[in-house]
Amino acid sequence: MATVGKEDAGQMVGSALNGFKSTVTNWRHASVQVERVFAGMTALSVVFLGIAGCAATLPVADSVTTPVSMPATSSNAVAVQASTTPLAAVAGMPAIAVTPVSVEAPSDYLIGPQDLLKVEVFGVENLNRSVRVNSRGQISLPLVGLVRAGGLTGEQLASDIAARLAKDYLQNPQVTIFIEEFTSQRATVVGSVKNPGVYPLKGRTTLLQVVAGAGGTTSVATGTAAVLRSESDGTRKMLQYDLDAIRDGEAPDPEVLGEDVVHVETSGVKATAKEIMEFILPFSLFAP
Repeated sequence: MATVGKEDAGQMVGSALNGFKSTVTNWRHASVQVERVFAGMTALSVVFLGIAGCAATLPVADSVTTPVSMPATSSNAVAVQASTTPLAAVAGMPAIAVTPVSVEAPSDYLIGPQDLLKVEVFGVENLNRSVRVNSRGQISLPLVGLVRAGGLTGEQLASDIAARLAKDYLQNPQVTIFIEEFTSQRATVVGSVKNPGVYPLKGRTTLLQVVAGAGGTTSVATGTAAVLRSESDGTRKMLQYDLDAIRDGEAPDPEVLGEDVVHVETSGVKATAKEIMEFILPFSLFAP
C-alpha cells in the first residue's frame, strides 16, 4: 500500500482549506446579490403601489348636469308643479316614480320661451292642457287663441286668461297656472364648486344662492367669482365679485340673471398642494 508523506498530506489539507474558503466567499457574494435583488423588487413594488393609489385618487372629469326643477305652489292659486319622473334603475333595483312635492311659487318668476305650462280651468276639464311657450313668448289655448305669456308671472298670465274667458264664455272662471318645466331662466355654474351644472332661476336669485345651489365652493376655491353676462347688443362682459366679502356682509349680494355663467375661480397654490398631498398619501401607508 502506498504511503502519503507529511508534505503531501499538508498540501492536500491546504488545498481543501483553500477550496472551502473559496466556496464560502462565493456563497457570501451570492447572498449579497440575492439581497440586492429582493431589495430592488421591494422598492419597485412600493413605487407601483404608490402609482396605483394616486391613480385611484385622481378626480373624475366634472360632468355638467341639469338639476330637476323643484315644484312650487303660490298662495293666490298660481302654482308651479314638477312632473313625475321615473328614476333610473340603480344596482339592479327597479325604477320608481317620484311624487312631486308642492312648494310656494316665487311670485317674481317671469315666464319665458320653452317653459312648459299647465293651464287648468276649475270645473271645465276640456280646457285643461299642458302647453309650451314658443320662441315668441306665446301659448295657444282653446277659445282664447294666442296669449302672450313671456315676461309675465304666473299670476299675471292666469288673470289675463280668466279675463278673456269671462268676456265671452264663462262666468267668474278660476284659472290656475302650473309651471312644469323651468327652461328659459337658467344659469351655468362652473369652476371650484362641488356640483357644477346648469340651474334654473326661479324668481330673483343672488350669487350666493346660485353657488350654494351648486353645493358650495371646494377646498381649492379662491373666494372670488366671475360672472359672464350677455348684453343686448350681443357683447359679453365680465363681472368680478368677492364671495368672502359678500358672505361677511361687507358687499351686496348681486342678482344672477338668465343665461349668466358663474365661474368660481381656483387657487393655483391650493390646487398644487392638494395634488402633492394626494400623491404622497399612498406612500405614507408604507412608512414604518
